[in-house]
Amino acid sequence: MKNKTLSYTFIVIIHALIALVVFVAPFLSKVYALLIPVVGFVIVSRSKNRNNEVLWVAAYLVGAEVFLRMTGGNLNNEYVKFAVVFFMLMGMVYSNFSTNSFVYWIFLILLVPGILLTFTETDYNGDVKKSLVFNLSGPICLAISAIYMFKRKIHFDNLQTILVAIGMPILTTTVYLFLYNPSVKDVVTGTQSNFETSGGFGPNQVSTVLGLGIFIFFTQLILFSKTKKEMFLNAALLIFVSYRGVVTFSRGGVITGIVMIVCLLILLYYFSNSKGRNKFALIFVFTGLMGAGIWTYTSVQTGGLIDKRYANKDAAGRVKKDNLGGREEIMDSEIKLFLDNPIMGVGAGMGKQFRKESFGADVASHNEITRMLSEHGIFGIFGLFLLFITPLVLYINNKQHLYILSFYIFWLFTINHASMRTAAPAFVYALTLLSVEVKIPKKPEI
Repeated sequence: MKNKTLSYTFIVIIHALIALVVFVAPFLSKVYALLIPVVGFVIVSRSKNRNNEVLWVAAYLVGAEVFLRMTGGNLNNEYVKFAVVFFMLMGMVYSNFSTNSFVYWIFLILLVPGILLTFTETDYNGDVKKSLVFNLSGPICLAISAIYMFKRKIHFDNLQTILVAIGMPILTTTVYLFLYNPSVKDVVTGTQSNFETSGGFGPNQVSTVLGLGIFIFFTQLILFSKTKKEMFLNAALLIFVSYRGVVTFSRGGVITGIVMIVCLLILLYYFSNSKGRNKFALIFVFTGLMGAGIWTYTSVQTGGLIDKRYANKDAAGRVKKDNLGGREEIMDSEIKLFLDNPIMGVGAGMGKQFRKESFGADVASHNEITRMLSEHGIFGIFGLFLLFITPLVLYINNKQHLYILSFYIFWLFTINHASMRTAAPAFVYALTLLSVEVKIPKKPEI
């Protein structure tokens, strides 16, 4: 156990140092971005994916994506999504996939009419090509990941290791945010999303990945801290990630992380015996006190502006007219496009072109649900229905998957406020499809 603790601590230190090194020498971010898939390819090739190594490699890429993008390491915006697809396909070559995953092949087929419509109704210029890739890379990443993970058996401990693989680069991101902006007081002047506290990158995406990090380090704290040293370390990581998530002033990711934790606690309480349930009072109190402490400290550091942000008020204390930062107007336009084109939609990637004509500016969708409706029409409805219902049906015979509702919530909430800009919602959605087994310690023979 001592070696395990040291190993975990060593990994944490290494990922903190990665942030420091890239902060000092930014060009190394590109080296880091190239090393991950190269090393991953070597690992998977040598092991022939006997233990689903592709999941660990893909998970690490998902956790590192926002860090790579904010530090200029990404070769392009879809780099990590394509890399995840590559490793999922590589896993299928070595380990095959379930024939029952045909539902996600159907989902891919449902995207085809919208693609064909885009081909036929435009001259297919460079902007449309870029928009097509931008809007379809997320759904394709989700489908390919889902096909690989569909009912694939994995132990709960191994699933947690996958989460840690996501969490370590998120820790790197958090340390980098601190180095980029050590003093929150100096840069917070209003209640809008803050690029300074988000490393100069999009606060919405930073908040999303930090919200996932909040959930990961919470699970590490309450379920996998076997010693006091591990408990202290994971509590410190949880507080650190939570604080930097809140001060992005982007609410979506933080709220998502909190709801994920609530879902987990509900399932844990429901499946615990009477002795286990008695311990939950301590967990609830501890979680509540930690949350209150983080919020109080953040409120002091931001001069009370964070309270106004979550109350949907401006710096002067006036309630804002919109609740979603202007996203309502985009959603309304997408719903209108769907009502005008209910069968085929306007074509994959074409919603942005229509909004450019309406608003006079390029405005990308923030909501994957309304985007699917407007661009794919009734085919989009069928596709969304398959995505919504399949994990819930599988859960009927997969009750040991304690994270399934939390993962499902992450995907659902994220696609509603951040669409599928990153690979995280696609990959985490696919994790809901794993067939999870909890190892129960055997009683020693007498």
